[in-house]
Amino acid sequence: MRNLYSRMALALVLSLLACSHAGVRSGIADTVCPVAGDQAVTDALAPIRQQYHVPAIAGAIVTSKGLDVCGVVGIRKSGTEIPVALDDQWHLGSDTKAMTATLVGRLVEQGLLEWDTTVAEVFPDLAPAFDTEMRGVTVLQLLSHRAGLPADLNWWSNFGVAGEATPQALRLGALKQALAKKSESSPGSEFKYSNLGYVIVGAIVEKVTGMSWEEAIQDKVLKPLGMESAGFGGVGTPGQIDQPLGHTEGAKPAATNGPSTDNPPVLGPAGRVHCTIQDWAKFIADQLRGARGEPALLADSTYQVLHKPPFGGDYALGWGAVERDWGGGFVLNHAGDNTMNHANVWIAPERDFAVLVCINQGGDAAAKASDAAAGALILLHESRAKTGE
Repeated sequence: MRNLYSRMALALVLSLLACSHAGVRSGIADTVCPVAGDQAVTDALAPIRQQYHVPAIAGAIVTSKGLDVCGVVGIRKSGTEIPVALDDQWHLGSDTKAMTATLVGRLVEQGLLEWDTTVAEVFPDLAPAFDTEMRGVTVLQLLSHRAGLPADLNWWSNFGVAGEATPQALRLGALKQALAKKSESSPGSEFKYSNLGYVIVGAIVEKVTGMSWEEAIQDKVLKPLGMESAGFGGVGTPGQIDQPLGHTEGAKPAATNGPSTDNPPVLGPAGRVHCTIQDWAKFIADQLRGARGEPALLADSTYQVLHKPPFGGDYALGWGAVERDWGGGFVLNHAGDNTMNHANVWIAPERDFAVLVCINQGGDAAAKASDAAAGALILLHESRAKTGE
């Protein structure tokens, strides 16, 4: 989570500029600036794309009523002139975590889990092999990165090539390996961002539902919200440039594309969802409605749990929870990055809007570009609100 104050003024200046002939850097031709969608959005995003030399940016403004405006600028693959399209799919990375937390919220409401359910209660047959302290780790601690777990395991070496093993079997294997070890800090005491914690949550979901995490989140979150484009892993058809190709730092295209061009499937609950920005807007609009106490997928009380840090600090369940003046106080934020794609969202319940940004590049430049784009969209929303648009 990054403070936008220092970048919002820059974003405003950039949003007033037009595409210029500044040459070619990092494989991005500055003279190639295809756009689609709302003109005010694309006018705001185009110069930011140039400033940070990223292949493409998608941006949207959302209210509790749903998608307000959106637009895309740029190209699907650097070195080409194939433009991104308004209905392209984008990889959300760790913004998946808020979806996994929402899934757990539904299971709590259905009586299949409680927030304080422990791993030992879900897996009583495995519990004797767990470290004594780790047996008491709760669902709430896992979702808020307070379970005393390391950030990751060696995913590619131990869990990257499944062979005949399913993602469910690999998640269960990760759970067994992680909980057999002593905690890095006493559960509940210290924040440490952990993809591993969300993988374990995925194993818990699979145990109590009898479904894979992928099936459960589609059935209980994505489909009820009408997110028809949502899927898992990298986007596009291998060998074709039919969706935004992922890029690493310096706008270097990934060697290929498609579902396997991503972190291994075991990491699904921590960060493998992709969808159009319009479908992501449906999820964000629902979170916004829930934060405002309006009718939504879950009960008001469930959103209060999802959005409030349970152990202090500024991390809730799949959300950073901070204060920002431009948001009227309390806002939610999360960014996701699988090293080839970047997504960033800010939600301002008090002022009933959110901004979403997707970029088909990972790394520091993409993170800075997403901050600048988010700042430009916030200012655009404020301008539209003042003029009544």
